[in-house]
Amino acid sequence: VYSPNAGNENVRLSYRTQKWDVDLLEHIVSLKKKKPVILCGDLNVAHLKIDLAYPKYNEGKGCYTIEERQNFQKMLDCGFVDTFRELYPTKIKYTHWCVRTGSRRTNKGWRLDYFICDKEIFDGVQDSKIRDDVQGSDHCPIELILNIQQIEK
Repeated sequence: VYSPNAGNENVRLSYRTQKWDVDLLEHIVSLKKKKPVILCGDLNVAHLKIDLAYPKYNEGKGCYTIEERQNFQKMLDCGFVDTFRELYPTKIKYTHWCVRTGSRRTNKGWRLDYFICDKEIFDGVQDSKIRDDVQGSDHCPIELILNIQQIEK
């Protein structure tokens, strides 16, 4: 999934939070009724203060508005798990850095990319990794390691 960002000066914030987030949540909740769900992608939100280098400075800016963070929390409240944060509640790792400012060199970034899974299959998650050692983009890859036999039980 690629979730749209709120845009400069949050011009798309209402679309993002009142339409996109609502429709995405409705869709994954509906899928969850039929089969286990794993959602992966750039969700364009830093959920917690630990998920970005400068939370105070970025408060209210796109990817860190109250509305975006509340909608992310609603998804978790519907029976989904942020796999990385669940496994590593205090680890500071980012998946996105601003190319313009060269923030990757100083590791001043944002965690915007996620593996979100159905709570019912979380026991099958062996690891959720952020591959910040991989260069080539303003984002880095993320990796989910599953024990399929555990999930199929």
